[in-house]
Amino acid sequence: MAMTTIPEPDANNIWRTETPGNEGWTRSARPDAEDKYFMVSADGHVQEPRTFLRDRLPEEYHSRLPGIEVDAKGDQHQTTEGFRQAKLNWVKPFEGHEQLRNQSGRTPEDRVNDLALDGCDAEILFPNKGLTIWATPDARFSHLMCKAYNDWAWETFADYNDRLMPMACVAPAALDETLVEIQRCADLGFKGLSLPCKPVFGPPNVDDLNYNLSDFEPLWDCITEVDLPITFHVSTGRDPRTARSNGGAIINYTIHSLAPTMEPLVNICASGVAERHPTLRFGAIEAGIGWVPWMLEAMDEAHLKHHMWVRPKLEELPSTYFRRQGFSSFQEDKSGLDLAREHNLVDNFLWANDFPHHEGSWPYSAQAIERTMSGLTDEERAKILGLNSARIFKVDVPERFRNHADAATVAGSLATGR
Repeated sequence: MAMTTIPEPDANNIWRTETPGNEGWTRSARPDAEDKYFMVSADGHVQEPRTFLRDRLPEEYHSRLPGIEVDAKGDQHQTTEGFRQAKLNWVKPFEGHEQLRNQSGRTPEDRVNDLALDGCDAEILFPNKGLTIWATPDARFSHLMCKAYNDWAWETFADYNDRLMPMACVAPAALDETLVEIQRCADLGFKGLSLPCKPVFGPPNVDDLNYNLSDFEPLWDCITEVDLPITFHVSTGRDPRTARSNGGAIINYTIHSLAPTMEPLVNICASGVAERHPTLRFGAIEAGIGWVPWMLEAMDEAHLKHHMWVRPKLEELPSTYFRRQGFSSFQEDKSGLDLAREHNLVDNFLWANDFPHHEGSWPYSAQAIERTMSGLTDEERAKILGLNSARIFKVDVPERFRNHADAATVAGSLATGR
């Protein structure tokens, strides 16, 4: 297997190499360090072949699959059933680091090699092209695309499921079929589930099903029975490309991709779902963590001040259920890390390098970690960099890391799921 060569960073990427160093740290995030932390990226993205859906869905659905159309002027438009049609304004071809990210992680063998360059020992995997499998109001169509993705993901990564762990994707609005798919994926050996941020794709509609409603009680019963954590990845609830023109790339990322990921967490905490299912583990993926303390305080404020309207009456404050059962992943979020200890959230935050996406920190995660985690203790860093994910997703901690007392504690607690 050819080793990946990392090009010298250009002017747009030189900032990624900046670091204050790790003087005074007991362990290191550097990939070649003997005393390296055990590192699990809670968010990575597969590189599906372009035909992975077409190859697995009946022909009657082929015309509805995501793709690119060319108009009479020769302009290309990205078409996805649940997104607005978007003209592709191509910039100059990717080169350097941007090209490397686009081409990396094509095979499981390549991923293992590429992740090692970043100090990453294991990875929780999500779709890439497949993030559009939820972008339709047609629940059965979404379910069929989810099932096709799961088939491809298991065919590709089953032999690597100890290090490269795809989440099984499900379409909750197709409830009866989804319950069967969850059991099938659990029996295959998937280590977790990926649900869309909203069960019905699209803009807010009070008449749509949502996770706080009793309609989904069979879903939570099924998930707790198979004992798999559930994840909500950014950009899976509605079209994340809502803003156009000036500032659109920043507006869409911040407001229309990241922010809506809060909704399913609040639904689960506030509606009694987490209280009724105390072993249910749920979390946001790629949305960051700086907002989590605010979310918890806002939920508790409403619980106390709006008590006359709150239904159901919870036994604990809503924040209690998130701290007990919830989690959120980030790439670089110093503001959230600075609040982790103060708000008792060290056990709830998960590091990720988002490989190979441009928003991620690969292949300079060590520098990003050194820029953002100096305020944490060694034990806190170890938890956030890998041991929390090991506990939640039941990842075996390799022997070389078990000499650390905290790693041994995690390895011993895997059977309890906490």
